[in-house]
Amino acid sequence: MILIVDDSPQNIISLKEVLEINHFIVDTASSGQEALKKVLKKSYILIILDVQMPGMDGFEVAEAISGYSKAKDTAIIFLSAVNTDIKYITKGYSSGGLDYITKPVDIDVLLLKVKTFYKIYEQNQKLNNMQNSLLEEIEFRKDAERKKDEFISIVSHELKTPLTSIKGYLQVLERSIDQSDAATVKTRLNKVQQQVEKLNVLVADLLDISKIESGRLKFNLNYFSFDNLLDNILDVMEQAYPDFKIVRNGLAGQNIFGDEMRIEQVILNFITNAIKYSPGTKEIQTFVNLCDDKIYFSVKDFGIGMSKEHQQKVFNKFYRVEETSHRFQGLGLGLFICENVIKGHNGTIGVVSKQGEGSEFYFYIPIHPSTDKK
Repeated sequence: MILIVDDSPQNIISLKEVLEINHFIVDTASSGQEALKKVLKKSYILIILDVQMPGMDGFEVAEAISGYSKAKDTAIIFLSAVNTDIKYITKGYSSGGLDYITKPVDIDVLLLKVKTFYKIYEQNQKLNNMQNSLLEEIEFRKDAERKKDEFISIVSHELKTPLTSIKGYLQVLERSIDQSDAATVKTRLNKVQQQVEKLNVLVADLLDISKIESGRLKFNLNYFSFDNLLDNILDVMEQAYPDFKIVRNGLAGQNIFGDEMRIEQVILNFITNAIKYSPGTKEIQTFVNLCDDKIYFSVKDFGIGMSKEHQQKVFNKFYRVEETSHRFQGLGLGLFICENVIKGHNGTIGVVSKQGEGSEFYFYIPIHPSTDKK
C-alpha cells in the first residue's frame, strides 16, 4: 500500500487517480500528524511525502517515521515545488528519504520510480522468506541431530542394561553349575530369559520403526475372537505380574476383523505401560464394548498420570516425559508404533489422563473391513 501525504486535496486526488489506474492500492493523509497516526496503525510499502506542509513539514514527518520500528523499511519519496536547492535535497536524504522529486512532477518518471521501489520491496520479501526458510531448516536439522544423538544414547543405555544383566547371571550360572546347584541354575536361567525377552522387545520395536518409516508395516487381516485374545493376554500378564490385579470389564461377544498379532501388541503395550507407570498401586482395569460397528478397548491405571501438554505429544516418535525418563526405562517408541497399528486398522487411538490420578489409553477399530460396508 502507498501513502500519499499532501496538504493540497487537488494534488492528492490527481496523484491517487494515476496510481490506482496502474493498480496500486493507495491511502492518503492531508497533514504530517495524520500521516504519523496512519503509519502507527498500518503498514506501507511506500510513502510519497510533500515537503511544504503547515505544522510538521515533510522532513520532520520523515524523521519521526524513521524512529518507528514498524516503518523502518518503508521507502519515502519527497515531493517539493519550492525547496529545490541542493541543501534541501541533501536534507531530504538525511531525513530518511530514498528519493527527492521536484514539482511539477513528471508522472511517467514517478510511476517508474514507484514500480522500481515495489520491485525492490518484492525482492526483499523473497530474500527474507528465503532467509527465514533457511533458518527454519537449520533449526530443524539441529533439532533432528539432537534427537538422533539423544536416541542413540537412549538405545545404547537400554540395550546395555539387559546385556550387563545377562553377563552377570551367566557368571553366576557358571559357578552354580560347578557346584551342582540345580535350583540356583533354574532361577538364573529364568532371569536370563527375562533379559533376553527385554532385548527381543527392544529390537522388535526398532524393526517396526524401520518398517513404518519405509511404509513396509504389513498387516495380516482376518476375523478373530477379540475376547479369546484378551483372555490369553490377561492370563499371561497375571502370571508375569502376580501382585497386580487386572480387572476385566465388558465383552466383545463376536469376532472382529484385523491383524490379531498387531492388536495383541497394542493391548500388551497398554497394559505393561499401565503397570509400569503405576508405582505403589495394585490394580488396573480393562474395558471392552461395541459401539456403532466399532470395538472400544481401554486400559485404565491409577498411577502418576500426565499433563495435557504431555497427552498431546505422548504418541510422538521417541517422546518421553522428561520428568519421568530417569525413573522409567524405554525408547519412547511403543505408543508411536501402537498409533500406526491402529491407524492401519482405520481406527482411532487416544488417552485421557490427569496428573497424579492416572491415565486411560484407548482405541476404536471397525469390527468389519471397510469394503464390507454398504
